[in-house]
Amino acid sequence: MTKTSSSVWEECLSFIQDNIKPQAYKTWFEPIKPVKLSGEALTIQVPSKFFYEWLEEHYIKLLRVALVKQLGEDAKLIYDVRMENNYSSNNQHTVKIPSSNRNPINPQGISFPMDVNKRELKNPFIIPGIQKVKIESQLNPNYNFENFIEGDSNRLARSASMAVSNKPGGTSFNPLLIYGGVGLGKTHLAHAIGVEIKDKYPDKIVLYISSEKFTQQYIDSVKGNSRNDFIHFYQMIDVLLIDDVQFLSGKTGTQDVFFHIFNHLHQNGKQVILTSDKAPVDMQDIEQRLLSRFKWGLSAELQAPDYETRVSILQNQLYRDGVEMPFEIIEYIAKNIKSNVRELEGVLISLIAQASFNRKEFTLALTKQIVDKFVKNTKREVSIEYIQKIVSNYFELDVATLQSKTRKRHIVQARQLAMYFAKRMTKASLASIGSQIGKRDHATVLHACKTVDNLTETDKQFRKYVDDITKKLTF
Repeated sequence: MTKTSSSVWEECLSFIQDNIKPQAYKTWFEPIKPVKLSGEALTIQVPSKFFYEWLEEHYIKLLRVALVKQLGEDAKLIYDVRMENNYSSNNQHTVKIPSSNRNPINPQGISFPMDVNKRELKNPFIIPGIQKVKIESQLNPNYNFENFIEGDSNRLARSASMAVSNKPGGTSFNPLLIYGGVGLGKTHLAHAIGVEIKDKYPDKIVLYISSEKFTQQYIDSVKGNSRNDFIHFYQMIDVLLIDDVQFLSGKTGTQDVFFHIFNHLHQNGKQVILTSDKAPVDMQDIEQRLLSRFKWGLSAELQAPDYETRVSILQNQLYRDGVEMPFEIIEYIAKNIKSNVRELEGVLISLIAQASFNRKEFTLALTKQIVDKFVKNTKREVSIEYIQKIVSNYFELDVATLQSKTRKRHIVQARQLAMYFAKRMTKASLASIGSQIGKRDHATVLHACKTVDNLTETDKQFRKYVDDITKKLTF
């Protein structure tokens, strides 16, 4: 019987299926399609470069054994990788990549004049007085992969994070952008990557920082006339983890300096990990050149955990705390708290505290009481009306004055702050925000947000306004 690509791949699959877990088989082998058999070379089509990287990293030995069984010692595997077309969503093109065919980069020779030895040749990459600075990684060792429970909602992000930890800067996931809603584990995963890398590669310089702290450091460096030192410091990092990168929105100077740092790290094979509450496509007021770089690697979404994952998270938390609890209580919490992991753990902590301090048993009645309070609190969403009220009270105005046509400076600033917080803290469109705050159009709202960002960076008093109102709206 003549062998075809399909028959050879079917035989390979039956061997592979016997040697790995069903979930791994379903995730990594079912989507593959055999394309062509040419002599001893089998071409298979994989859905993305991510797939190709993962198979090469984790399953190449298994694939090799399966292929040799079918095609002999000279068996070859070629990946047909589907690539996205940046200019058209309809037309995809493929690239063929032979398995494990990466050649090392040869050393670059360079000719110097003979008299170069007579004087010292300075290395432009050495920064005097800064190389031996000890850098605190800012990592929290409690956020690690062991206590990050895997489920369908986070499998891609967790797997990609593990791959980056094993080979920082050596995968196509550079940068790795982890995005998702509040309390789903973005910060946890970022720390876990850093902690794992420090365990495996103690010599690597790893730094975790929030984008707000990064921005503040940049502002301080500009004020202190040490912008170049700031850039050089960040260019020395081997693994840079920046949390909540969406807060760079509208901060032109910070984006510009981050662009140069990012380019240097990426070109030198250093790893960049970013977290955000939005996908790159939804980020506003971020320069296009930065957005395009965010899309270079992998954007992995964290979604709200499903019921089974929520149960596993609660059980893991109880196990780590050494607490035993009836399953019906765990089940009740998992069924009623659905939005995010932080709320799940918050309810559990409240329940343990109530039972411990008041010397009560864990009962369903006590659990219902805590969950009801918690759900009511978390359902209260900040409205545009509420934001206007808080901002007006802060500036000792009434809401009608805030919405009026007056161009007095302090009223204009109050109005712009109301628009800024409405954009940041609600899901309303720019047009909707404008119509509710004095019947303005979307362009006025956009201008207001940019003005607030600029003044926050340059005006100390204005930054205090933003901080004070943020606290009032948050608590």
